[in-house]
Amino acid sequence: MGRRRSAPLNRLFAWVRRQSMKVKIFLAVTAVVTALVALKLSVKDHSHFFIASEAIHFAGILVLIYKLTTQKTCSGLSLKTQELTAIFLAARLCCSLFMEGNIHTVLDCLTLVSTLWVIYTIRFKLKSTYIAELDNMPLYYVMVPSAIAAILVHPYTHHARIGRILWAFAAYLESISVLPQLRMMQNTKMIEPFTAHYVFALGVARFLGCAHWIIQVYDSAGQYLFLVGGAGYIWLPMILLAEIVQTFILADFCYYYVKSIVNGQLLVSLPSPV
Repeated sequence: MGRRRSAPLNRLFAWVRRQSMKVKIFLAVTAVVTALVALKLSVKDHSHFFIASEAIHFAGILVLIYKLTTQKTCSGLSLKTQELTAIFLAARLCCSLFMEGNIHTVLDCLTLVSTLWVIYTIRFKLKSTYIAELDNMPLYYVMVPSAIAAILVHPYTHHARIGRILWAFAAYLESISVLPQLRMMQNTKMIEPFTAHYVFALGVARFLGCAHWIIQVYDSAGQYLFLVGGAGYIWLPMILLAEIVQTFILADFCYYYVKSIVNGQLLVSLPSPV
């Protein structure tokens, strides 16, 4: 029965695979636009996208905790991505406590505590199962560009400058914090289910965050990008670019994740780079 239900989707994936790159790009853009239109029509308050995004990220971390506690292995997990996640969450939480203090603060706090538990477990409890040689992206490759961008481009509000720079640093770092995990998965080529679920959750979370910005820009006919006046004009375009970059980074993995699920495969396999 399951095979019959998935047969049309299998044929669809096979058809897409045979198409030229231009057709694949057109289909991807069409799917994204369709999803954005559906979200715009079905959700009245677009700020809920951010809440859903943060909640899905937290759910992804809970999936990792389940994996670590039940399987007693951290094989396939990038410690560096978890450390980068803890850094941007801590930075954002520091700002949020003084600037917002709302549901976003609560979700960031829960996600940060959970992430710190994952880091502690990988570093100490399950250290023997951590494959350090495959988790080989230096952290400064990600942190230094984020810090430079935050100093140069940050929001111009009434808050202290250090807080505004810290907020921008968290936004930029979040957009590329998954790179060590993706690189590790490329090194292994096969991704076990719980790690795949976690990365897919990040992909969905980032798409929802990106959807918020795109819909706001559309509804305001582009004026939303320049909501912060003066020297802050470039801030909102930069944050939108950061969201798009992270969504794009995760889009390829999400495609192979969905394809594997449709095919009934427990492991997600990535293609070898050409």
